[in-house]
Amino acid sequence: MAGRIPDAFIDDIVARTDIVEVIGSRVPLKRAGREYHARCPFHDERTPSFTVSPTKQFYHCFGCGAHGTVIRFLMDYERMEFLDAVEDLAARAGMEVPRETRQVNQSGEVRDLYAALEAAQAFFRGQLAGNAGASAYLQRRGVDAATAERFGIGWAAESWDALKTALGTDERRLKLLDRAGLLSTSDSGRVYDKFRSRIMFPIHDRRGRVIAFGGRVLEKDDGPKYLNSPETALFHKGRELYGLWQVRQAHAKIARLIVVEGYMDVVSLFQFGVTEAVATLGTATTPDHAELLFRNAADVYFCFDGDRAGRAAAWKAVESVLPRMRDGRQAFYLFLPEGEDPDSIVRAEGAQGFDARLKSATPLSEFVFAELGHEVNLNTLDGRARLAERARPMLERIPDGAFRDLMLAQLHTLTGVGAAEAPARGQASPAPPARGPGLPGGQRRSVVRSAIQMLLQQPSLAEEAAPPYAFQDLDQPGVGLLVDMITLARQRPGITTGALLEHFAERPEGAALQKLAVADLPGEAAAWRSEFHDALASLARTRIVQRISQLQAAGPLDDTGKAELRELLVQRAQR
Repeated sequence: MAGRIPDAFIDDIVARTDIVEVIGSRVPLKRAGREYHARCPFHDERTPSFTVSPTKQFYHCFGCGAHGTVIRFLMDYERMEFLDAVEDLAARAGMEVPRETRQVNQSGEVRDLYAALEAAQAFFRGQLAGNAGASAYLQRRGVDAATAERFGIGWAAESWDALKTALGTDERRLKLLDRAGLLSTSDSGRVYDKFRSRIMFPIHDRRGRVIAFGGRVLEKDDGPKYLNSPETALFHKGRELYGLWQVRQAHAKIARLIVVEGYMDVVSLFQFGVTEAVATLGTATTPDHAELLFRNAADVYFCFDGDRAGRAAAWKAVESVLPRMRDGRQAFYLFLPEGEDPDSIVRAEGAQGFDARLKSATPLSEFVFAELGHEVNLNTLDGRARLAERARPMLERIPDGAFRDLMLAQLHTLTGVGAAEAPARGQASPAPPARGPGLPGGQRRSVVRSAIQMLLQQPSLAEEAAPPYAFQDLDQPGVGLLVDMITLARQRPGITTGALLEHFAERPEGAALQKLAVADLPGEAAAWRSEFHDALASLARTRIVQRISQLQAAGPLDDTGKAELRELLVQRAQR
């Protein structure tokens, strides 16, 4: 990918950075053996459950599940973008981010695009001051000068070429305005201003730079209510939230975020003192939106109209939110009365009234089961089976943790499906096996699981394996993951546990790997090398036995099959 920072450079940054120093300068850490503990900075807690490991180079919270390398910590704690976090750490280590990456991300063309959008915002701001109708509209909506300034609100004149004439003074500038999404071209080839006769709302990225605009008509009959910039090199509507920059400027720590539908809803809520509102940009809540929301706040409130369209939009949000519901995160749904929106509610009831509505919002768990159980008769066996069938695929998408366990328990309460038998009175409940997609589980640790855990604790163990791996064709859960991890660790000598986890964070097994990395491994570190070698040898023997069984069950073999079987029988005897 153009501009992508090489993985080896990222691993080097993580290895050279003292994670204890970086986190300790922001969070008071106390040493506890080989690790450091603190109260988690990502959720409220009284008992410290946040652990930083200098040897493994990663952090983990046993309370909310937050985890990652020093790069992830800066992204979540300081709300940095990935590239900014890497550059910050590179500067600390006296390293240069690879030149090709910096050139792509800071090229003259990109700088010129930002400059063109900033100039457009200044132009629209100037136009607002000279238009009585637009100014009167904002006054009528209760938007004062300070709020208009905070959001950079402006006005696009009725003219077809006001912006083009003011800023497109030569061919190069015209092309920049076009690439910035500010111009349109008719079928006849005429170039004209995209935004006309609209209140203009600049959209900022997470560094406060203007990347796009949204325009709103003054009257309903003047065309589409909202018109957004098209997607450009700087703007992808499925990844951005209107108002997030202003929220971050207003709060050192964001306790909650409120997702509304329109720009004016965000502005009005700010005007009345509700300074945690953001809006999606004319699109449903995407997975990127959900991740961005939770990266900035542990509690997220989705505010929708109570009609069918509003509930459909709410369900779209559920589909994006559920896979990101790690412990410590909460989501709520507030449905407004017909004909009302956040703007009208806050102006009629004030911040306290709106806040009271938020406090009575429906938790995600209740909304999910209410929607799944719609038109389902839970008094019948068939109805309960239907709810279970609808719910289980959804609940499987929730990350491992308390929330997932409780949702499954609620499904069992409603349907009788999905829970293990309760232990007899006086008998301790068996500890649930830690497992994840693609990883073997069970009361007894499997050989694959043991090998993966040893590799996580000490990635240099990958040196004990040399391709082609004798066990790689073994049909067992987790073997493919083990092969991928060994391959990566061999390609990146000196890779840390934290960096290894980061590479596999987006895979389905990511959550299970995190748990294995945190868990204490039995035995002494000095003995792990021989244990790891023995585990791989055991897997190779199992693969031979498995392949022999497959060939013997296949029926009459051709000459190639017979030769393979003879070779495998010899190998089995030798091992």
